[in-house]
Amino acid sequence: MLNTHLSSIKAQDIELGTIDIATFGANVDGMIIYKNMTGDAEFMSINCIINGLYKVIADYYPIVMGRPSIGKNGKGVIVVDPDNLCMPDIAELSVELPAEHFFETRNYKNGDMVKFFNLRKFFRESGISALPEATFSHDHSAAIVRLIRFKDSPYVVLYVSLPHVIFDGTAIAAFLNNWAECTRNLNNPEYKLKYPPVNDRKVVRDYFDTVTAIEPPHTKHFKDLGAESLVKVPSSVIAALLLAAPDIPVFEEQHLLHFTAEKLEQLRQDVDKAQTTNLALAALLTKTILQANIQMFNSMPTWSYVMFPYDCRHRTEVPMTYSGNLSFSAVAPLESQTVLDGSYKEIAQAIKEHCSKVSSEYAKSLIYTVENEIGVLFQAGISLCNSPDTSYVGLTNLRYMPLYSIDFGYGGPEILSNGYFIREGMQRIYSNKQDGGIDLFMNVKDDLFEYLKKSDELLKYADIIF
Repeated sequence: MLNTHLSSIKAQDIELGTIDIATFGANVDGMIIYKNMTGDAEFMSINCIINGLYKVIADYYPIVMGRPSIGKNGKGVIVVDPDNLCMPDIAELSVELPAEHFFETRNYKNGDMVKFFNLRKFFRESGISALPEATFSHDHSAAIVRLIRFKDSPYVVLYVSLPHVIFDGTAIAAFLNNWAECTRNLNNPEYKLKYPPVNDRKVVRDYFDTVTAIEPPHTKHFKDLGAESLVKVPSSVIAALLLAAPDIPVFEEQHLLHFTAEKLEQLRQDVDKAQTTNLALAALLTKTILQANIQMFNSMPTWSYVMFPYDCRHRTEVPMTYSGNLSFSAVAPLESQTVLDGSYKEIAQAIKEHCSKVSSEYAKSLIYTVENEIGVLFQAGISLCNSPDTSYVGLTNLRYMPLYSIDFGYGGPEILSNGYFIREGMQRIYSNKQDGGIDLFMNVKDDLFEYLKKSDELLKYADIIF
């Protein structure tokens, strides 16, 4: 059955977009935790999972089995060769402890008993010290799948890692749902996805050809910091330069905070009831992380940065089912003294002024920046971190992603988690269906977190899980 699926893959070169190649070396990943409610001996069958994966790749996502290269026009491409497919790395693992050993449990006032998966404890005590990351380096697999089972436990973890150069967050959520949909319908060889992906990067190029670029304020900020003094790189070699970049290492000092729905709404009301909960949360984190930063380094950083990725599918005519990268970053460069002295309402408003006025015109400018002013990206990479000179909150909101609908035929997930992800300062928001609150995964150095977890302002709203 596997060979039948893969034999339908055709030779093809899939040209990558500018934003695709800008993410090279990074991954998108997730840990999705399912519970066997019925004692089904075939629960989350590895054979079904593999068959569904090969079917969805062969029919809709052959790019997953390709390899990056430079095309004749100097553009980045993924080359799919049916005689030399980049096969996924798939394995089933067993842990000689129950999954519950790695859970942190909280009882909240409304009676909810909420479970959280402690990834750091898992790597310390499970016998699995790390999980592999997808990589194109040294011809390794571009897709990693691990199905993890536990002793005397109904829980199963599905871990998936894929290269960011192929998918952004919206696209990976769609891929996982499409994979699950194909798995549920394996017995129907004629089955077609209800909403198939749009893979052709040309739809993005065609759209942005009609857009006039407007430079976002943060681009000028990074230029003023010194980006323009960096070595210029000819646009003709940008693709080759970025596709030669090494893998970006994951950051292993991960922490988890939980906000109940009630505490999250209280935070919004306390900060500014006219703002979104996302902005209220960003304001809280911006100030409390700056305060922790000052305590740790015993100095005042010049700048406090807040970064929000935004999905440009919502601001363009590109189809929502587009499967490549169409997420861009808006950055608020705030003077740290202003953050320290300001109210949460004022901080939220300042973040909003920088990060909510996003548009396809800004996105077009960022594409131009990658192609012609790569020094701006390097300068941003240097600046966006927690250091004696800078404070940083990079907030990715996955709260509304359709992740709980990823059903391989055994029911949807019980708990959402993730593996380690890249860059210090980055944070991910997931919805928590157990109590309707949110989980905030934070890439924060352990030393900095020691100060952060003593913040009365943060603890007023957040519960520290690990």
